[in-house]
Amino acid sequence: MNPELAATLVKYAVMFLVFINVAPIMNWVERRACAFIQDRPGPNRVGPFGLFQPVADALKFMFKEDVTPSAADRPLYLMAPAIALVPAFTTFVVIPFGPDVQIGGRTIPLVVANVDTGVLLFLALASLSVYSLVMAGYASNNKFSLLGSIRASAQLISYELALTISVLAVLIPVASFRLSDVVAYQQQHVWSFIPQILGFLVFLIASFAETNRLPFDLSEAESELIAGFHTEYGSMRFALFFQAEYTNMAALSALGVTLYFGGWTLPGIDFPHNVWGGLLGLATLLAKVAFCMLMYVWVRWTFPRFRYDQLMRLGWKVLLPLSILNLILVAAMTLAGWLGPWKP
Repeated sequence: MNPELAATLVKYAVMFLVFINVAPIMNWVERRACAFIQDRPGPNRVGPFGLFQPVADALKFMFKEDVTPSAADRPLYLMAPAIALVPAFTTFVVIPFGPDVQIGGRTIPLVVANVDTGVLLFLALASLSVYSLVMAGYASNNKFSLLGSIRASAQLISYELALTISVLAVLIPVASFRLSDVVAYQQQHVWSFIPQILGFLVFLIASFAETNRLPFDLSEAESELIAGFHTEYGSMRFALFFQAEYTNMAALSALGVTLYFGGWTLPGIDFPHNVWGGLLGLATLLAKVAFCMLMYVWVRWTFPRFRYDQLMRLGWKVLLPLSILNLILVAAMTLAGWLGPWKP
């Protein structure tokens, strides 16, 4: 086998094993953190501290009866959950997770696809998730599902604009679309969070809306739409949507820490260019992503849900102008020399 192909497959396998375990782990964390916030025990019966509860949930999903509504558009209904996983398990291929590693005289970059269009590829793949939501809502032949899918599509389009512009502002001083170059730039200078805190706040808020998380889960609002676009789904088909949601959260968190918090790096620390350095880089990235995932949980159980008109007003009248203002400010600071140029 071609050594480069083998290295790519190994790197993808590592990242896949990391991201596929996000959903069961976060299932337990979500319940446990919710219990602590609401001052109650939470899961504490299935295994120590309820740690086996995700296993029980997985078994429940696998053995539940799979029901397809008689009036549903069956091909689209069956395809929607599978399509939801496509962006979830492809976006992380452009996320660097460690320093270049020297093995057998070969230099192996610890990123699955170190392509020139790194950030653009991430955003393009992430935007595909809306198709599965629209497909699920339409194919279910349920008015609540259809309303949920329409809300989801409008919400994602609205907040993708602000999120994309905030991402582009990070790339201006770097002058590269490669996320590995973004990490290298922050190693030379300072984490982008410091000079671009406005852009980070826009990115943070838009990330909650992009992943349909509270306070922006209007596509699944139980009090209005039962369960939104996945109302008619159960057993493993619902589990696929569940897996896709948490994986998308982890992927956006990984993008956020790569853009604004140095990715796999730590200030003042040079990781060795060997396997141990790669493992340390991966552990650092995962620790930062875990902190972001905890923030998702904290916000969910702290803030109330927005009304739909408030959601759209925030996206178009607040976040979009702020992201454009941040882009102009970053461009001006770069031209003025306040944001130092990147030296490859």
